[in-house]
This record gives sequence, structure tokens and C-alpha cells, in this order.
Amino acid sequence: MTRTQVEPAHTHPRQDFPRLADPFRRELLAHCYRMTGSVHDAEDLVQETYLRAWRSFDGFEGRSSLRTWLYRIATSACLTALRSRGRRALPTGLGGPGADPADPLTALPEVTWLEPLPDALAGAAPADPAAIVTSRESVRLAFVAALQHLPPRQRAVLILRDVMQWRAAEVASMLDLTTTAVNSLLQRARAQLARVSPSEETVAEPTAARERELLDRYVAAFERKDVGAIVELFRADAVWEMPPYTAWYQGRERIARHLETVCPARPGRVLLVPVTANGRPAFGLYLRDGEDGGYRAFTLQVLTVAPAGITHVANFMSPGLFETFGLPRVRPAVTGG
Repeated sequence: MTRTQVEPAHTHPRQDFPRLADPFRRELLAHCYRMTGSVHDAEDLVQETYLRAWRSFDGFEGRSSLRTWLYRIATSACLTALRSRGRRALPTGLGGPGADPADPLTALPEVTWLEPLPDALAGAAPADPAAIVTSRESVRLAFVAALQHLPPRQRAVLILRDVMQWRAAEVASMLDLTTTAVNSLLQRARAQLARVSPSEETVAEPTAARERELLDRYVAAFERKDVGAIVELFRADAVWEMPPYTAWYQGRERIARHLETVCPARPGRVLLVPVTANGRPAFGLYLRDGEDGGYRAFTLQVLTVAPAGITHVANFMSPGLFETFGLPRVRPAVTGG
């Protein structure tokens, strides 16, 4: 990624700060999200970053770019926040699959869970296609979940070196470390990430036409609650998980049993609204409320799609997330003639 340079801050009055700093807001949100695994925490930390930077702007001497300076402040804010927060995870990161897909579901407090990131809020500007690809991959759920296995300082080093492509000396200066320490932290972080990350084959992407076909069929099958047609679109080793519930299921047969016995969706009473999250296709899934009622937010689904089919569905069972994606909690029933 390019390091956008600006003139030393002392040549600009403080009122110029918003104009100079606002272009970096989206990528800083993505950075804080990678660090914390929470879009809500990331938004708070970006606000804190800009407040700190605005207060200190008169003293910024321009020895680095404004972008680098903002990243330094944001990374420091993240490291401070992470001292008092536990690791956010997906159910697949906490243990093995559920014993029986028909068993009652057990929830844990939502604070423990990774959150999805709306593509509309973060990442590279649309005018930079190469940066968009890098940004998209660096916020995918599997990668961000794997990052949460790293101690915070290792996490920061790996993100700054391998995602942001900054030199070891730059990272050392930012984190007040020696270059040797940065290289050591990076080596350990890469080794740990290799142990917990999915293989490249798992995250291989289909062509745009193949993905569109699978998604169209998925929506049609889900809205009519045709379980056989739904799981037919899954790869044989597909995973279905549902934070804040701890259980997760792998394989078409087990996913089908869960959908048949536990999922409250009913034929003709489901509505899927497309969005994008973590660089992946996603849907806000609504359930019809009563005979004449509207559709109420139920779950936010983030899908991973491979050439052989859907490999992973993360169902975030938190209607409060819908507003983050610009979706209402209630949609009126559509009556047609």
C-alpha cells in the first residue's frame, strides 16, 4: 500500500486537520478492526485516534507522513484497549463441532464474539483497485479470527509488516522497539498464524459468474426453506456456525439436520437482503412476524464461496448488527397484486 505524504503539519493551521486526515479514516477503521475483531470497538478507537491527533496537530513536526502518524496513534490506542479485553472468537475457534445438530443451543456473552465488518465502512477507496484486493483479503473473517490468536503486540507487528507492508525499521519506530525485536515478534506471529489459518485451497474464490449462480440459488432455496436445495449448494466439508451460540456443524448432513430441527425459518416467510461483509457476500436474513406483520431482523449471514460450493456460513445472531450494515430491524411486508 502506498504511503500518502502531506506537507509537515506546522505549515497548516489546526482547522486544516479534518481535510488532511479524513482521507485515512476508512483504512484506519479497517486497521483497528483487524486489531480488535469488533467493528464497534474499531469505530470508538478511530474516534479516539482523531481526537488525540487533532489535539496534538500543532506539535506534529512532519518527520513522518500524516498517515504514518495517525497509524501510530491508532495502534497505540488499540494496544491500550486490548490490555483489558479478552480474545474475540468464532465458535469454530473455541472447540470441536456440536454433538447433535438437534440439541438446544447454548449462548455465551456477546462480548466474546468476533463481529462482521461492513465493506461500506472500511478499506481502500474505490479508485484504487489493487488496494481494494489487498484490503478485502486482509479483513476476511478467517484471517481476522486467526489474528485474534496472537498476543496484541505480535498482532500489531504482523499487521503493519505483512498487511501494510511497512519496513521493520518503521514498525520499530512506531512501537518503540528495536528492529531485532520487531523481526522476532514477526517470526513468532507468522508461525502461530500458520497453525490456525485455513489453507489457500479453502479460501480459493470462484469466478464472478459461478459465485452469482450459487448465491442466487441460495437465496431462492432459503426463502422457500428447501433444506435439500440449500445444502446441495454446500461443499461436502462446509461449516455452519452461529455466534453467540457455541455449537457449530460441519458437513451437509449435519447442517441439514440443524436447519430442519432448530432453524425457525418457514417456507415463504423468509427474506434475504444482500450486503457485503469482510470482503465476502452476506445477507441480512429476516423472518416474517405473524400473518400480517412485517419482517424482523433475525441473523446476519456471511458466506465464503469456493468454486466447488459454499464452504462456510457465519450466522451472527445479533439483530443489532443490522443497523451497522444500514439495514432496518423491521421491513414492511410486501403485498403484491
